[in-house]
Amino acid sequence: MLNPWRLRLLVDLATYGTVRAVAQRGNHSPSAVSQQLATLERETRTALVERTGRRVRLTAAGVLLAGRAREILAAMDAAEASLRGLALQPAGTVRLGAFQSALPGLAAEAVSVLAARHPDVTVVLLEMEPHESMPALRRGEVDVIITTTDFAGAELDPSIDLVPLTEDEVVLVLPPGHPLAALEAVDLEACAGQLWTFDVAGSYMSELATRLCREAGFEPSVVCRFNNYMIALQHVERGGSITLLPGLAVDPRYEVVTRPLSPPVSRRITAAARRPSTPRPEITAVLTALRSQ
Repeated sequence: MLNPWRLRLLVDLATYGTVRAVAQRGNHSPSAVSQQLATLERETRTALVERTGRRVRLTAAGVLLAGRAREILAAMDAAEASLRGLALQPAGTVRLGAFQSALPGLAAEAVSVLAARHPDVTVVLLEMEPHESMPALRRGEVDVIITTTDFAGAELDPSIDLVPLTEDEVVLVLPPGHPLAALEAVDLEACAGQLWTFDVAGSYMSELATRLCREAGFEPSVVCRFNNYMIALQHVERGGSITLLPGLAVDPRYEVVTRPLSPPVSRRITAAARRPSTPRPEITAVLTALRSQ
């Protein structure tokens, strides 16, 4: 009989990519994780993991079993939650994916609220940008996501439930003393000759910023690409560039100036979850906590 704990380790390896990451997540030693995966291979009589240099990756059989394991573990969590739900007490583990700027203000606050209301619900937070989180939700790698639905590739299907959360304005971020800071709102056309910092190519914010600049009639001169908004803010603060960021991403610890765009641009932030075949009170509890924020 397959051991659920070992299956979860295999799923974690498929999600996080390294034995070390799996070990850190579960507070185990890397050798203990490797031993349990080896035991799982003996139980299944199948090679599930192969080494490539100093790293490991799943074999085709490992990928297959990890996918089935997600279904098995989700069913077990649902069964446990349903039993607890009979007593009106949500319980279980919920994997919550959220984009970078939503993690401190929305996701982390909701987790704090949830811990006080439903201590038997455990939330695992995963950083995922919108272009990553919706496919991960569909594949069953996460249970709930915080995302935005106003980007290419965000088309939904009937199996996904949406819960509106808030709107977040996209702002122009400038160094202190920048000439454009004298304006109450900035038409992007006035930024044609500026140096820009963008998110990494292919990300939601990179695609949005590029589209807005092109619609304003110019190709942006991008001198930096960071997947960390704090680094982007630091670069702008030092006068090296300007950038476009969602309002949630602007940390007040950085001495930068923000100005709304003219015309204004905002994004709709929603939570999304797969529509369950049976009620999952723990997911309902997470969605309720997110709405409270």
